[in-house]
Amino acid sequence: MRNFNYKNQTEIIFGKDTESKVGTEVKKYANKVLLHYGGGSIKFTGLYDKIVNSLKNENIEIVELGGVKPNPRVSLVREGIEICRKNNIDFILAVGGGSVIDSAKAIAAGVNYNGDVWDLFIGTDINHTCLKLATVLTIPAAGSETSSGCVITNEDGLYKRSTGHPTLRPIFSILNPELTYTLPKYQTSCGIADMIAHILERYFTNEKYVDLTDRLCEATLKTIMENALRLNNNPNDYNARAEIMLSGMVAHNDWLGIGRLGDWATHDIEHELSGIYDIAHGAGLSIIFPAWMKYVYKHDLNRFAQFANRVFDIDINLNNLEETALKGIEALENFFTKIELPTRLSHANINDDHIEEMSKKLVAHYDHVGNFVEIREKEALEIFKLAL
Repeated sequence: MRNFNYKNQTEIIFGKDTESKVGTEVKKYANKVLLHYGGGSIKFTGLYDKIVNSLKNENIEIVELGGVKPNPRVSLVREGIEICRKNNIDFILAVGGGSVIDSAKAIAAGVNYNGDVWDLFIGTDINHTCLKLATVLTIPAAGSETSSGCVITNEDGLYKRSTGHPTLRPIFSILNPELTYTLPKYQTSCGIADMIAHILERYFTNEKYVDLTDRLCEATLKTIMENALRLNNNPNDYNARAEIMLSGMVAHNDWLGIGRLGDWATHDIEHELSGIYDIAHGAGLSIIFPAWMKYVYKHDLNRFAQFANRVFDIDINLNNLEETALKGIEALENFFTKIELPTRLSHANINDDHIEEMSKKLVAHYDHVGNFVEIREKEALEIFKLAL
């Protein structure tokens, strides 16, 4: 197990009707906020009015910036930075899913930076003060409500890149599972794939003697999958929604990664996919993760056999660990199919036109991606081919 420091400042306010507390909570930190959100869904559901009324009841001045799209764009981030500077705003309230929260984090990181915010996503460290932010989560998926990182897409060149800093963890996050009832099934499933991928990125490690976090990863994976299938039968099952929402937070608040070095190659590879094709991140992950697993599983057959056994209850064949490992990968693909996600590029109507381009762009700024197995252009191309 590796040495580690762990600190997570985010206060979690969880449960029914908790969004009504947003004004009281924001008032502890600010009298003026940038209210950041996506399209019209929060207005259609009535959440927008609840948030605005709660803020106004506390005499909090509101400046709005909507329009966040999935795979959030740096152009809107730049607009948000200018709004905050012109209006002397030092607190951002993100109402939405991971895309909205990531966009808010990028704005928070860029306001006090002396250059273009994109610099912070291509190698420039964040070593300045970031704005405070808070969230009202509507889509359990990215785990951005408690994480220190964010991902942004640059329309110029279709690059999708990440950055992070401890001060980008939200001050507080409001999580009401009832707010997820209106999510389309596909969006719910994409969120489930995202949180599963966050766990698997940490689970597949070369670090030994990490038994506790192995077991925590496995338990969280089983919880997500069991409750995802419950939602297939009843989308308004509050308890299943609550388990999913809580699991999404746990999957990416870094607790499951303590003492171990995660991989993250699959996320980097998927960023190239969604950067060009604008596919939902979770759907991209349900395609790329099994392909990555098929490429690297021989690197550590014991770990892949353990995954198959502990997560999917597959008996370990001690005389043929490869057979067990492959059954585990197949079981993951079958689960994604059960929640109606693609597991091949062809399922998303994507062919091989850009796989060489994506493989080159993947390592344009780095020698390689991944820690479990180092992935360079050649290896990435093979993984894209396995995903076809």
